[in-house]
Amino acid sequence: MASSAAKRFFGGGPDPDWQPRLVALDIDGTLVDHAGVMPDAVYDAVQRVLAAGSHVVLSTGRSWHATKPIFDMLDLPPGHAVSSNGAVVVTYPPSEVIREVTFDPTDVLDKVAQFAPNALVATEEVGVGYRVSDLFPEGDLHGQITKATPDELRSKPVTRVVVRDPNSSVPDFLALAQQLGLHGVSYFIGYTAWLDIAPEGVHKATGLGEVCARLGVDREDVLALGDGRNDIEMLRWAGRGVAIGDAPDEVKRAADAVTSNFADGGTPNELARWF
Repeated sequence: MASSAAKRFFGGGPDPDWQPRLVALDIDGTLVDHAGVMPDAVYDAVQRVLAAGSHVVLSTGRSWHATKPIFDMLDLPPGHAVSSNGAVVVTYPPSEVIREVTFDPTDVLDKVAQFAPNALVATEEVGVGYRVSDLFPEGDLHGQITKATPDELRSKPVTRVVVRDPNSSVPDFLALAQQLGLHGVSYFIGYTAWLDIAPEGVHKATGLGEVCARLGVDREDVLALGDGRNDIEMLRWAGRGVAIGDAPDEVKRAADAVTSNFADGGTPNELARWF
C-alpha cells in the first residue's frame, strides 16, 4: 500500500468528510464487462462524480485508440486519460499525447523468440494500432493491425510489446515472465495468456502522477478502482485503492478495500459511498 500519509484516513475506516477530487477508473472489468458492455448503473455513477466537480480519469492497459470510445461513451468532459498501462497520457478532445514513454523492444523480442517461439507478438503504434507478427484472436487488439517482419517489429522504440498465446494458460505466462528474466522493463500478466511489456518503472500510477501534477491534485485525494494485475501499482498509490470483487487475490491484497463483483454493481456501489 501507499505511505501512511497517503492513506491517512483509513486506519479507523473512511473519513465521512472525505470526497475524492479525482476518480481513476480501469476500463475492462471495472467500467465494462469482458464483452464490452457498460451497465447503466456504471454510467449513472460516473455522471454523479462529474456533477460533484471531481475529475474522472480513465486509467487502462488499452491503447488510446481503444480508450477513446469509452471516454465518449461516458460523455466525459475534455480532460486527461492514461492508456497503455501508463506509457501514454493524452488530453481529449482534441486528442493530444502529452506523455509517451518508449523503450527498445529488441531484447524482449529476442527472448520471446527464444523461449516462446509460437507466441504472437505485437508492438503498439500510438494512436494508430499495432504491428503484429501474425493475426491475434478477433477482438484482442484495436485499431489498424499491420503484419510485420521480426526486423520491422524491432525497428523503432515502442510504448508496449504484447505477447499472446491463445493455447497457453495464465500460469504458463507467469512462468514465461520468470523465464524471460525481463530486466529494464515492466510487465503485466492479464486474465488470459497475455503479457504486456512496458518501459521500466512505467505503470498506471506513474501516468496518474503526471495527470495529478497537471491538475494540482494530491494522490491522497484520488480514489482508484480496478480489477487486474496491471492495477496493483495504481491501487497501492491512490489515497483509496479499491479492487473489484472479481479481481485476483494479489490485486485484492494490494487494495485498501474490495467491493462487490462487477456483475453485482461493484463499481457503482463504491462510487455511491462518496457521490
